[in-house]
Amino acid sequence: MTEKLFMADAYLQEAEGTVVAHTEQGGIVLDQSVFYPTGGGQMGDIGRFGVVEIATTVKGEDGAIVLVLAEGHALPEIGSTHLQVLNWDSRYRMMRLHTALHLLSVVIPLPVTGGQIRAEKARLDFAMPDPLADKQGVEDQLNALIAADHAVSEDWISEAELDAKPELVKTLSVQPPRGAGRIRLVRIGGDEQVDLQPCGGTHVRHTAEIGRVRLGKMEKKGRINRRLSVFLEE
Repeated sequence: MTEKLFMADAYLQEAEGTVVAHTEQGGIVLDQSVFYPTGGGQMGDIGRFGVVEIATTVKGEDGAIVLVLAEGHALPEIGSTHLQVLNWDSRYRMMRLHTALHLLSVVIPLPVTGGQIRAEKARLDFAMPDPLADKQGVEDQLNALIAADHAVSEDWISEAELDAKPELVKTLSVQPPRGAGRIRLVRIGGDEQVDLQPCGGTHVRHTAEIGRVRLGKMEKKGRINRRLSVFLEE
């Protein structure tokens, strides 16, 4: 199992790592990783491992995190140790957008049927039979929550505790990972809680870090699903 350094500190941009395995697909597994693997709608991190370019990061077997090398790069030897360096611009944009999606789920309190976070944009799909009556109003509410600079923190609960509070899970398409005995919760807000839901992704520490966002065109996806994209305003 790879130690998930990003879980302890999402702002950690570099750390040494030792190659403990190669995969049949041509990836490498490290003993510890600052790279977040694709999961929960968030795309895998990119960056460098020594002189090797990392094209993406994915989940492997038995808790392994697999760094996928860019085409043309040779596999570092098993046992070799090098410096992992995140593409911080890409990661930080995803942290900001991921946190913004949590707030969007507050402004639009409907079941979430899907989602994705990339560095360029993020989106949520909602079980929404009718289109928004006031999209600009939703955008204004979202930016107001962001500007309020709410703290973002984490808690942990047992799987049994989550089973007793199913309302914490907003996503219909993705369920929190089980098997470890406990579930990570991401909380936005302090005494005045804004949001609390299970999530294993990376987030900013304060909502003001997100900056202003804008909403894209609402797209109809199926009979009752509608998709809303979020873009960072530079």
